This record gives sequence, C-alpha cells and structure tokens, in this order.
Amino acid sequence: MPPCDTVTAVARRTGNRYAAWYEPQDFFPDPMNATATGFDPQPLMSLAGLFRRVQAGFPLAELVTRAMQHPDDAGLLMNLAQILQLTGNREGGLDMQQRALHRCALYHVAASQQPARLRLLVLMQPGDMMDNTPVDFLLEHSDVDMYWLYLQPHQPLPRQLPPHDVLFVAIGESTASKPWLEQLATQLSGWPRPVINDPRSIVQLARHQLHTLLGAIPTLYVPATHLLSRDALSAPATGHAPLPGTAFPCIIRPLDAHGGRGLAKIESPQQLADYLAGQAATHFYLASFVDYRSADGQHRKYRIALCNGRAYACHMAIAAEWMVHYKDAGMDTTPSKREEEAVFMQTFDSGFGVRHQDALQAIARRTGLDYVVMDCAETADGRLLVFELDNRAFVHAIDAPEMFPYRAPVMKRLFTSFRQLLDDAAARLPQAT
Repeated sequence: MPPCDTVTAVARRTGNRYAAWYEPQDFFPDPMNATATGFDPQPLMSLAGLFRRVQAGFPLAELVTRAMQHPDDAGLLMNLAQILQLTGNREGGLDMQQRALHRCALYHVAASQQPARLRLLVLMQPGDMMDNTPVDFLLEHSDVDMYWLYLQPHQPLPRQLPPHDVLFVAIGESTASKPWLEQLATQLSGWPRPVINDPRSIVQLARHQLHTLLGAIPTLYVPATHLLSRDALSAPATGHAPLPGTAFPCIIRPLDAHGGRGLAKIESPQQLADYLAGQAATHFYLASFVDYRSADGQHRKYRIALCNGRAYACHMAIAAEWMVHYKDAGMDTTPSKREEEAVFMQTFDSGFGVRHQDALQAIARRTGLDYVVMDCAETADGRLLVFELDNRAFVHAIDAPEMFPYRAPVMKRLFTSFRQLLDDAAARLPQAT
C-alpha cells in the first residue's frame, strides 16, 4: 500500500478529517510578503518517521497549531505541506510547500543512526510529492544525513552547497521536469562528487520512448506507446483502429498522468470521442491493450526495484479488473491475496527473479540508472510485460506488521542494497571536505 493510502486509512480509522485542516491563505501570510531566510538548511522530520508517528496515533492537527505559532519555520511548513498532500488536500499542500520554499530551498533530514557516516545531497523539484524519488523511505533507520535541495525553474545550482559525499537526482521524468533535467545534465558534468541517476537517463523514461529503449530485449514485451495531440486523436478513425498502427481496444491516458488518473480502455471510435470530451489535457499517450489475465482470470501486477544492477521485489497486487492499483485490489481485506504476495516476495530470488533474470538485467543496463522502479506483469506466453519505468515510484516498509508480516524483512534487502549503492559511489572519490 502506498504511504498516502496508509495515512488516509489511519485518518478514516480515527475519524479525523485531516484533508480539511487547511485552505490556502487561511492561516499564514502571503509568501510573497514574507522574507526569504537565505540558504541555511532547515531541519525536517523524516517523512517515513512522521508516518510511523501517525500510525501510532500522533495528533496531526498539532502540526497545524505549531505552524500557526511559528509561520517562518520552513521545516515545519514543509512537513505540513507533505502531510496535507498525503491526506488528500493536494491544493493546500502545494500552497504550503510554496510558502516553505519562499523561506528556504534547502532542508536537512538527520540520520536516524548517529553519528552519520554519509552525507547525501538530494536534488528535487517543487510540486506534487509523486514528482520526486521518496528517498527517505529507502533510508529509514539509516546512518545517512540527507540534504534536500528544491531547485527553481531556469535557475542554476546555487554556488554554495552543503558538503556531501554523494549527489542523488530525485527528479522524475515529465514535461515540466525536462528542462530541469536537461539543465542538470550540463551542470553535473564533471561534478566533483559521485552522481547517482544521471539526468540524461531519467529523461528517456518517458512512456513513448520505452519501446525504442527496451523493445529489442528478448523475453520482454513493451507495447509501443504513441504521444498524440488531441487534434490527432480527434481525426476521423476507422472502425477498427483509433490510428494507423494501433487497434481497438487501446489504452489512453493524459500526458504526465500517474496513478491511473485519466487512464481508460477504449473499444470504439465513439468511446474515444466521449473520452476526449471529458478530458482537459491537450496531449495523450495511446497504446494497444494487452490482456495479461492469468489462467484464473485475475490480473497480477508486480512492482520491481532495480538497484545497482539487481532486481528486488516490492509488492504484488491481484485484482479482477485490468487496471490494477494496490490500494483498490483488496490486498488488505483478502488473506489469500496476501499469502500469494508473501510467496512472491519471499521466493523472488528463486522464482520470478530467475524466470526474468535476463530481461531484468538488460533493463538495468539499457536505462543506465543506478536506481529505478518498474511496474510489470507476465503475458500468457511467459514474457515480462512492462507497464512503466519510473525513478520516483513509492516503495516502503511502513505497512502494519500484523497484516503484512512478510513485507519488512523482504524490503530490507532493497534498503540494504540502496545503502550499499551510496557507499560504492562514495568510495570512488576521496572524502569530501
């Protein structure tokens, strides 16, 4: 279950309507009237740690009270912005984030284990929390000091940065982030510290580029995805295909949409016209529909992390519907589904991971990324079906252990690998001063 679903579930259980805490501009002065505090790193509570406090019954409304009392505390405002987003108040969260960023762009998340053994500088973009790699979930309980630097559009990296051993590019691929990533590709060339996740490699994760990037890998199936304008899709279609080279049924979603937002299965020209009439976007991704049902009629979607060239199981969701999302698949209400997921995760290195070992290793090589997450399935003929590659997908181990006792021990393997990735990178150059 993604972290946002965990917090929302806690809010439902406790009867608190956290999403209504805050309406933009009802607590705090306009950020444009505030005075920026410069570039001193502001202390920030680990988001993973904050989630655990929520699960333990921490009164989140206390954060609002504290923020009202200390409206210039950028770290407190940023934590509140995160919680607002994750409990359903996206607009309020983004507004609060801007208020925090006007005061400070740099935040410090102290290592859980002290003394810290490594300093990680994380480059992020403002916006939705799903726009950046959630690094603190990978480094929960670690000995890594993190510095989160939020970049501003069309602005170079600041001249003075905190001392760091490794730099991690957390910005995800999107139309909005492409200028940032292209700019970073130039700015980070010859960087004096090791860089994890080259911005040039992140750019190529766009959905319409994956078929070209990965399509030639044997035992792998990556449906060709087309990036099309509304005008192109609105052109008269034949009775058999929305466009030349595609066929009904097809899958469509707005450009830069994630988490199933705007995703639909289209089976006729009329359905396509109706879909476009209900969407505000100007560009869309279109791909042929792939029936990936198992023999029992269920759809199984897997989340796999590729870290330092190795594959790690993160979760499996099982649902009757073709559009599978963990939070809607009934994993928390169906013991048999959790039992199957436990087997998948616990036997990954001798089961799924072995069946698709060659394809997984080839994906890691082709992307050129040190860390990336893949959502995938298996076709009826046994090929690995790739839905998406993303460097910012949520992976975590904060689920209730009484319901998901198998999750944390398996996820620890990934977290250990990620921590080793940082050590391996840091060892390539002398210790920073």
